[in-house]
Parts: sequence; structure tokens; C-alpha cells
Amino acid sequence: MSDSEDMTEFASIVERIERGEVPIKNIERELICPICKELFTHPLILPCQHSVCHKCVRELLMLNHEDSFDAGSECSLPGSPRSRVPSPSMERLDRLVRSATVRRSFGSRGRRGLHVLSSCSSISSPGWRRGSVTPRVTTIPCPGCHHDIDLGERGISMLFRNFTLESIVERYRQAARAAIAIMCNICKPPQQQEATKSCMDCKASYCNECFKLHHPWGTPKAQHEYVGPTTNFRPKVLMCPEHEMEKVNMYCEVCRRPVCHLCKLGGSHANHKVTSMSSAYKILKEKLAKSIHYLISKEDQVRTQITELELLINQTEENGQLAERHANEHFERLFETLQERKSEMLRSIEQSRNRRLDQLKGQVEEYQGMLENSGLVGYAQEVLKETDQSCFVQTAKQLHTRIQKATESLRTFHPSADPCFDEFVLDTSREETLLKEMCFGGVPDPPLIDLSRSRVYNEATICWRLSDDHLPTDHQILEYRRQAEDGEDSGVWRATDRVYGPSSVVCDLEPDSLYAFRVRSCRNSMFSPYSPEVTFHTPPAPAFGFLFSDKCGFSTERLVLNKRRDSVESVAGMAFLLAAERVQTGSYIGLDYIIGDAGISQGRHYWAFRVEPHSYLVKVGVASDSKLLEWFHNPRDTSSPRYDHDSGHDSGSEDTCYEISQPFTLLTLGMGKLFIPKASSSSSVSTASAASGDPGNRVLPMPNRVGVCLDYDAGRVYFYDADTMRCLYERQVDCSGTMYPAFGLMGSGKVHLEEFITAKRLTF
Repeated sequence: MSDSEDMTEFASIVERIERGEVPIKNIERELICPICKELFTHPLILPCQHSVCHKCVRELLMLNHEDSFDAGSECSLPGSPRSRVPSPSMERLDRLVRSATVRRSFGSRGRRGLHVLSSCSSISSPGWRRGSVTPRVTTIPCPGCHHDIDLGERGISMLFRNFTLESIVERYRQAARAAIAIMCNICKPPQQQEATKSCMDCKASYCNECFKLHHPWGTPKAQHEYVGPTTNFRPKVLMCPEHEMEKVNMYCEVCRRPVCHLCKLGGSHANHKVTSMSSAYKILKEKLAKSIHYLISKEDQVRTQITELELLINQTEENGQLAERHANEHFERLFETLQERKSEMLRSIEQSRNRRLDQLKGQVEEYQGMLENSGLVGYAQEVLKETDQSCFVQTAKQLHTRIQKATESLRTFHPSADPCFDEFVLDTSREETLLKEMCFGGVPDPPLIDLSRSRVYNEATICWRLSDDHLPTDHQILEYRRQAEDGEDSGVWRATDRVYGPSSVVCDLEPDSLYAFRVRSCRNSMFSPYSPEVTFHTPPAPAFGFLFSDKCGFSTERLVLNKRRDSVESVAGMAFLLAAERVQTGSYIGLDYIIGDAGISQGRHYWAFRVEPHSYLVKVGVASDSKLLEWFHNPRDTSSPRYDHDSGHDSGSEDTCYEISQPFTLLTLGMGKLFIPKASSSSSVSTASAASGDPGNRVLPMPNRVGVCLDYDAGRVYFYDADTMRCLYERQVDCSGTMYPAFGLMGSGKVHLEEFITAKRLTF
């Protein structure tokens, strides 16, 4: 089809729509508000181009912050005082809540819900009080696209009414009530006539006689615009909501909304690309007509796909019922098996109990016979009364044997049956676990939390690896809870929102606490078993963010800083080789220092980093700015012979003077080891062996990650194994001025700051 034929077809479609030849009764679903599920009433166009009833926007704002309307009449629309706003029905409130409840994962779209920003006048019409301090709601979730919509400073008064949609709804209403006539607004009952015209200027409907009477020829009213009978009187010209007296005559292509010339000259659209309204009208009308033409041409395909979908609906219903029946059958068989086993095991217990009771009761009867005047003893007493010797001997022999057995039984008393039923104790833990893990064949395998990529500070970034069953999952749920130091559970599991990626962020964790985490996947509404629980210990203080500084004392000859300034490397350059001869004379090469670009002047702060295992010598800790300038202007040899244990110059007084004068408080790492300094009155170490001063005990394996915590107010610095949060060493530090994270490198070595630390970059 040629372009000219296309344009002819488009024009034909537009004419059909404008003449109302398209059956309007078939488009009801497009005229329903997504919130109240009723026909639109005064629809407003949101910035995302979806439409919502005016009253629904107001109720949605009121729902989550009703107190914002209690300040007075400035919180209500003109003509709609607070006292006249009807309370929405429970059904509508439920729909509002459902439309506003949209899930969000950490790190993706904005938080769902309404945000209280300033005064409630933003949801009122022009004339709101700028001085009001009552909180207002200005952001709502669009029920169509589920994106947060910021209504701006003027609230819903900035939104355009969708007059086109309003007209279509009115035509739909008229078509639905075609049998109900619109009556003349001028005639009085009982002579009231049916209206034949409606004046858009007078906003009233007239019969023929009343229209002639109120719009006589030769008067200005004769020029009024009139249409067929209607109850929808919209303005003749669309006015700018920001500049209320200006007509909209342009279209902003960035914001996709009509604007006036003042908006373009100096308003919020000054730097936006705009086009004339006629051009936008032509372009959008052609696009819409072309899209309609495409859909109409694909009507057979749509009907075929509808048939396929209906078939799928029937198959889904049948297969769902079949799966439900099969599941019921399996559970019935399980119930029958359990009932059979229950009966058998209870029968065994009953038989054992009866047998033991019979034995014990027989023993009781036997012992009762030993009592005087009863049983065996009573019989023996009667035998003793026999005077005939032959008869007595004949009877007494057997009786004596029985008496001896009873006497022996009395001396070695032992119950004939054990009352304990320990052998009948049933352990069903394995079966219960199997039942809990029982699932359908399509249930995904549980994900595994990746300890190497997960990081926990006052916020936790938990990463996991999905199972290798090669079937995509819908989402994951991360759960966590705080645990006591002894490992006891001290809280219920708390779950995050649905997560659609391989990681999630948990905020507001308590410092110096132990947390357990677990995750599970969901596919087709079926959840996998939980992953094995992992525990992380949060740092003792909030994370401090910084990057390496390339200003203060930074040596460009021997230190290499990457572009992001989160990694520094020491290289043995020409200066190191030229100084090699000095090594033979007992002199050593100094450290190259680098500090952070942010400082600390109060509070407790924590940061973590990683030292490459191959590093020769790296010192980590803190530095005071009050001594840094003097230090760099008068450099000292940090490895003078005084500190060589073999030099004979290990003077304690010299150590003290040197320690006071230096601006750094550092811990030494290198060659895969961590070296604990000698214990002093101002320091403490984690183990008694290290505190003893034995050099062998003061050398520990280098942790994979090292953490430093500075308590500025207490004047102490702590060094941690960042993976286990075990304190390796702590000491007092002179917190004079601003304290900076400090690092010293010598030879080949490399330090990497953790991503969470570099992302914060907060200056305190």
C-alpha cells in the first residue's frame, strides 16, 4: 500500500471515529478507572499518561495520610469542604490499598507507598497556603504502570483533565441510557419538554422554544456553540494549570503534555523540546490512526489468539483439577500408611504393657502370700498344727521348698517386669524433615549464599548463586534474624520484598551483632527449600566511606593509584634500585604513605580493606592531621637501626619519644603475616600468648580482610579480622585534630578498599 493510500485509509478511520460509527458499547473496559473500577468521573492525566478519577486521586492521598486533611479548609478542594467529603466505602478503600501496594526490591524501583513531604496544600486547588506546616502527600503509585508519580509542589492542581476520555465516557453513558431523555433546564414541570440542544457556553440544555428564547438572532448569545443534548459541558479551550489565564498552544515532547508559551519562556519546560499544538495533533492523530488500522487489519489473528487463550484456560482448569486430585490421592495414601503404622505401633505398646502388667500383678500375688495369715504363710501355719508325724513330713517337705524359694526371692528382690518404655520412644525427626521438604517435581533447588561476595556492615549486601537446574525462577525471598552471642535465636525471621536478581540489601542492622541469613527461590508459586543458614557479625560502628587521597604526601614515583582511587599499589622503581648500596651499610628505605580523602572528628567509625597476600610490607591504621604536615616536611626514617633487634640500639626511651612524635598509629602486615606490636600500657591484644611478648606468638596469619574501628571520643583504635569480626589488637591513640585512615607501603604491595566503603564517601 502506498503512502497516499495509507493516508486515505487513516483519514477514513479518523472520520469513522469522529462520526461515532465505531460501536462505543464495546470499549467499556477502556473507560473503567483502575482504582474504583467504575466509569471515569472527571479523569485526570498523570505524568505517565495513565488516567485516574479525580476523586480516586484525592482518596488515595487521604488514605495513607488522613491527618494531612485535619488542618482546615485549605486541605480541601474549593466547593468540597472536609465536612462534605464522603467517607469512601470499605470496598473502595480495599481497592485503593491494593492499587497502592506494589512490591519493590532493594536496589530496584523506588519504595512503594506514599511519601509525606510538606504541607497538604499540594493536593488542593490553587489558593493553597505556602506557610502551612501540615505534612502533605505529593507522591502516589500509578495503578496502571506501578511507577511512583510525583505530583510536584502544586499537587493534583497541576494535572490536566482528560476531556477526550471524559467525552467518550459521556457518549457511552448516553448510549447506555438512550431510553432516558435529557430534559430542558428552563421548562418547569409539568410542561417540561425534552431537550433538543445543549449550549456549551451556557452549560445548559434547552428545548427548541427555550433555545430560541434565550439565544435570539442578532445577539451575542446567538454565536454560542451548541451540540446535541448532553450533560457533559467541558471548557471550549484547554487552559494551562500552572499559568491559569494562558491557553495551551504547544506540546512538550519531553514531558509529553500540553504547555503554554510562558512554560516555554521561563517555566519548568524552558529547556525542553516543544512543538506546535497543530503539529503534535497531526502527528499523534496519524500515529493513533495507523495503530488502529494495524489492529483492525489483524482482527482475524486476534480472534485466533483469543481462541487459543480460551483453550489454554480450559486446559489450565482441567490440568489444575487433575493435579489437585493426584495430590489428594498421594496424601490419602500417606495418611493410610501413617494410620496403619500408628495402629501397629500402638498395638505393640499395648501388648507389651499388658504382658508386663500380668507379670507384675503375679509377683504382687506371690508376695501377698508371704504375709501372715494369708497365702503361703497362712497355709504353713496350719501345717505346723499337724500332730501326726508321717502326715506332717509328707506335707512339710514340699512346703519347706516353697518357703525357701519365697525367702530367697525376698532377699534378692527384683521386679518381674521393667516399667520403662524407652524402647518404644519414637523418633520422627527424619520423617518430619522429609515431609517438610516434600515438594512437586517442578520445585527449584535452593540457592546458595555466596560468602565470598556477601558483605555486612550497618547494611548487608547478601549475594547468592542459583541452582543449576537450568530453569528460570520467578523471584527469591531473603530472610534474616538477629542471634544472641551464644548462638541462641533471639528473634523471628524477617523477610525482604521479592528479589528478582542474585543479591539483596538489608538495611538498619544493629552494630556489633550476629545475624543469620537464608534465602529460597520461587517458581510458579512453588517455593524451594531454604538455603543453609549463614551468619555474619556486623561491625562495632557504622561504615566510614572514603577514597585514597592523591594530595597529601602521595609519592607518584613509587605508588600507583587506579582511576577510581580505591586501590593503591607500591612498585619497586628506580629509586629503590639506586638505594640498594645503602642497604649494605645498615640503612633502610622508608615507607611511602597514603591517607584517605575524608577525615573523622567525632564518633565511632569502621572501614575494611584487603591486602594482597604477596605484599612485602604494608602498615595500616590512622593518622592525625595536626602532625602530618610536620612529618612530611621533615621526613624520618621509619626503619632506623634503632629498631633493628640485632643492632643493639633497642632503647625503650627512644621508642617512647619516637611514638609520641609520629602522626601514625599503624599495624604491620606483610608476606602473608600480621605482626602484633609489643604489649604496652596503652594497648591490648586478643590472646595471652601474644601479650606475653613472645615474638613467635605475635605473628598471626594475615586475614583475608582487615577492619579498622576508630573511637574518636574514647581515643582508641581497634584492628579486626573483618570476616569473623574478631578483635586482633587495640591501643590508645591521640585523637588531636582530624583523624584520617592511613596506609604505608614498602616494596611490592597492594591495598584494595571494599566497594561499600568507597561507595559511601561520607565526610564527618
